[in-house]
Amino acid sequence: MPKRKGDRQKMFRDFSMMKTEGLKANYLKNFDLVIKNTVKTQPITYSEMMFMIFIYDYEFFTIEHIVNVYKRSYMKLEIRLLYPLLKKGYIYKHFDKLSPSQSYEDHLFREETKYNYRVRYALSQKGRMAVAKFYRKMEGDEPID
Repeated sequence: MPKRKGDRQKMFRDFSMMKTEGLKANYLKNFDLVIKNTVKTQPITYSEMMFMIFIYDYEFFTIEHIVNVYKRSYMKLEIRLLYPLLKKGYIYKHFDKLSPSQSYEDHLFREETKYNYRVRYALSQKGRMAVAKFYRKMEGDEPID
């Protein structure tokens, strides 16, 4: 197939945009600008923001589950991402230790007792607002500072 011949009148322009009917959505065009702006304006790192984007659709999660699906080591995820975000208020403990019920049936039919219960974490309102703002900037609904 031969190369597409360009319009010779556009030959000396600095740029020319493609016709939009042949293109699909280009959401990631502003990704670099938006992520740099987010890291500059909020007290979070690039890795922390990417982690919050990843967990945005979770109601709550355990560290063990996220380690498996996010493909990071337990220590890196816990020390470098989870605890700093917890300290900054972007994540909170949705179900803390010793919170399962004390009924006899629960202890019989569940693997987790009150002594080995894994904490469930969730993205706080502050974290959800930060990710929502990131998405608004990506879609062009909000200006990039």
